[in-house]
Amino acid sequence: MENEDYLKYFKDKKITVMGLGLLGRGVGDALFLAECGAEVLVTDLKSKEELASSVAQLENFSNVQFVLGEHRFVDFENRDFILVAAGVPQDSPYLLHAKEKGVALEMSAAIFARVSQIPIIGVTGTRGKSTVTSMIHHTLSMITGEPILLGGNVRGVSNLQLLKEVQENSLCVMELDSWQLQGFGWAEISPQIAVFTNFMPDHQNYYHNDMDAYFKDKAQIFLHQEESDVFITTPLVFERAEKLSRVTLGQEVVIADVSVLPDEFELRVPGLHNRENGALAFEALQALSLTPEEILNGLATFPGVPGRLEYLFEHKGVKIYNDNNATTPQASTVALEALHGLDKNIVLIAGGADKGLDCTKLIDAIEAYCKFVVLLPGTGTTALIEVLKEKGTVSYIEVTSLEEAVTKAMKEAESGDVLLFSPAFASFGLFKNEYERNDQFVSILATYE
Repeated sequence: MENEDYLKYFKDKKITVMGLGLLGRGVGDALFLAECGAEVLVTDLKSKEELASSVAQLENFSNVQFVLGEHRFVDFENRDFILVAAGVPQDSPYLLHAKEKGVALEMSAAIFARVSQIPIIGVTGTRGKSTVTSMIHHTLSMITGEPILLGGNVRGVSNLQLLKEVQENSLCVMELDSWQLQGFGWAEISPQIAVFTNFMPDHQNYYHNDMDAYFKDKAQIFLHQEESDVFITTPLVFERAEKLSRVTLGQEVVIADVSVLPDEFELRVPGLHNRENGALAFEALQALSLTPEEILNGLATFPGVPGRLEYLFEHKGVKIYNDNNATTPQASTVALEALHGLDKNIVLIAGGADKGLDCTKLIDAIEAYCKFVVLLPGTGTTALIEVLKEKGTVSYIEVTSLEEAVTKAMKEAESGDVLLFSPAFASFGLFKNEYERNDQFVSILATYE
């Protein structure tokens, strides 16, 4: 993309950036806007001290103003648009005020899609979206030999900074969570190829136990597609999509099925759920006119996603897996089902903050496959312990830190066992976010290699 294209779009615009954060996305977006010559006002409920590392990257720009430790209504009026961070409640009085004042709400992933004007392969779903996104990106990169852009819900990646990398023949694969898809809904756009992996309860603390509201945000991935676009999904998601009020699906719809992968074809990542992920990726790649042989060659070399049922190494006969990104009971249940042996051979590290989700199947899987469970503190753990104590069939211990958890799990695991870190709950409370939790686990395990 020619620099002047996006420079013209952002130059001299008055933009409020709502949510700076510490993960790199917010500060990357704000930096981009400042570099383009926009008048940027950054506002965050966190203080300047809490955001010190992010603020330091912006404070030398004369066109950047900070309002930290609070939001002010005046900063949400008389602006060209508000750049909203993912996860801001839709009933935020500041967003409602902006709407009342006629100020547009935007999110960076949707801005990238609209401004870049390049083909987007978007992937959403409650589970599997990271894996399917990475499968598609890995295969495209391997087959084409060209740099394929990767954006959306990717750690440390600013979607606006990605605009600098856009070229005439570029293609972007984007992992899109329900919050980022709110931005697609505001812009009334959808990716040209939309993949919707599955739909299960999650984020119910944010959606106030309203599954319809959760699905409506997810559905923005296909609701605005054109007839020439492709929507790839599973039977259950498609059934729910058809029931969405006043929706006629005029685009091509592909229902993915594991049968598209030959029986003898093997993925390097374990579990039936990953074959389902592979089938979704296969259909998306086929929609891009890759041959089945090219696709299977690419998928066969896919190494997996860090923190998604990731095999780390073997220590004294114990296979160690990092499933840090399993933040729901359902995700950890799937991990246990994928890794269990003929007997109860899994030492599980789990626990964290409750998101209001049903743990029944997780408890059943723990009883069936786990020889010992080490639990990190949190509201979800408290509820889990009540049930485990009542059933009395699996030994467990609650610890106070991840380091203590790994030490205890290593003592309990014997040769032939699997040590699985699959939290099943959110990270807040003990950690800043799930990335910090992942990095701590990997760092602790490095001492055993």
